[in-house]
Amino acid sequence: MVGSFGLGELKFEHVFTAQLPADPIGPSEPVRPRQVQGAAYSRVNPTPVAAPRTLAVADEVAALLGLSPEFTSSEEFAQMMAGNRVPEGADPHAACYGGHQFGNWAGQLGDGRAISYGEVVDVHGGHQALQLKGAGLTPYSRGADGRAVLRSSVREFLCSEAMFHLGVPTTRALSLVTTGDQVVRDMFYDGHPAPEPGAIVCRVAPSFLRFGSYQLPASRGDVGLLRQLTDFTIATEFPQLSSPQEMFVEVAERTAKLVVDWMRVGFVHGVLNTDNMSILGLTIDYGPYGWLEDFDPDWTPNTTDAGGRRYRYGAQPQVAAWNLAQLANALLALEGPEPDVSPYQQALEHFAERFHTGYLEMMAARLGWGTFRDADEQLIDAFVELMTAAEVDYVILCRSLAEVPVDEGVTEEETLSPIVEAFYRPEQFTEEIRARYLAWLRMWAHRARTSGLSDTERQQAIRSLTPKYVLRNYLAHEAIGRAENGDPSGITELLEVLRDPYGEQPGRERFAQKRPDWARTAPGCSMLSCSS
Repeated sequence: MVGSFGLGELKFEHVFTAQLPADPIGPSEPVRPRQVQGAAYSRVNPTPVAAPRTLAVADEVAALLGLSPEFTSSEEFAQMMAGNRVPEGADPHAACYGGHQFGNWAGQLGDGRAISYGEVVDVHGGHQALQLKGAGLTPYSRGADGRAVLRSSVREFLCSEAMFHLGVPTTRALSLVTTGDQVVRDMFYDGHPAPEPGAIVCRVAPSFLRFGSYQLPASRGDVGLLRQLTDFTIATEFPQLSSPQEMFVEVAERTAKLVVDWMRVGFVHGVLNTDNMSILGLTIDYGPYGWLEDFDPDWTPNTTDAGGRRYRYGAQPQVAAWNLAQLANALLALEGPEPDVSPYQQALEHFAERFHTGYLEMMAARLGWGTFRDADEQLIDAFVELMTAAEVDYVILCRSLAEVPVDEGVTEEETLSPIVEAFYRPEQFTEEIRARYLAWLRMWAHRARTSGLSDTERQQAIRSLTPKYVLRNYLAHEAIGRAENGDPSGITELLEVLRDPYGEQPGRERFAQKRPDWARTAPGCSMLSCSS
């Protein structure tokens, strides 16, 4: 039986469910997959689990919500974060939305395994929505079980917090709880399903609205609901704005900045469907994501995407622009049969310009040159091309530039020795590759000498924009394996490392090492499915 108890320090102050229309079928009715019309959400209770146990808590998120360490280590907290006890004042619900998946309209999607408790007031007076991912069936489960497995939950928990500490806009993760139940999954969709331990992540964000939230009512001709949702979004998230056109401009601006950050740290989302794009410009829905290890613009971590590579690293800016165009098409429904498309077209053009400019400014800064100059673009392009000439670790190579001397007259060995460790296969560091890197590094050094930055300033700039520690796929894989064997310490240790991604962290250098050979093809490590 789902119960309730007081949270004391937490104060629920619902906005989404208070101001938007609900599905008329309430939580007292049996839950079954169905089409939900004219509603922004359906009220539904989490499905209780057998034996919840808290594996990890992000202390910074708990502090944001005013939760004490004593509470987050309690049995009550585990019961709440597993959905067994609905906290007093909560309004459990699953959101209704649609989306394009791999470029094709998929119709209604919705929160198929996520149930939100609603919004609470954080210690700064802002609103934070609490959402349990893996909490059970909803009307949007589409024949699935509404659950999540431990491996996918570990990945979401860790990456949410890793991105935050990298300075990349993201949803957060409060807790990771195992359920004591088994969940059957076909990890690679190859006809070999197997039981796995279940888990639930509590995700936290000001809002979980996504592009597909607006697409679904527009696709159904439900202009009334679309207008309600858009007006609500402007009032609650963009109160400085006054129209859907202005909202779209802001969303495009935030999305451009977000993708620049993804490219900077080497993050590949893996499944950039329109239902996985946040209206707030946050990284949302951590599924088959991955981190570039050897630099390959054509790499995708998603097995489902292996054929077309639609969501590969290098295509993320173009995919984001395409997704924005679909959002624009939805909002145009608010303007009647003869809409003025020019504001939206201008915003899309601005997105392309903003991304291009932002990317070049970011690259100039992380290469230690300070501000961007027009002549830098050719040198940046040459660097990107050079990284594909031999298998080289993206993070290690970029970080190692801080150690390359820029003074005139340094020897070839002094110039090249800091970058040698970045190469995965020493035999690929041929005379030709050496010569190409040496030529580029000398041009890079000349540009650095004319930047006006001191050696210390240049090194600090490089290290502040290029992390030493990221959530490498094999590190997450190792932590998951240990957790599945009953040892969650790998999760908490990795979380601690990821709290300081730009620092040196003496004694933790192993977390910054290149991908080991075994991880090239390890199941659930080199590539992942949407169930990962």
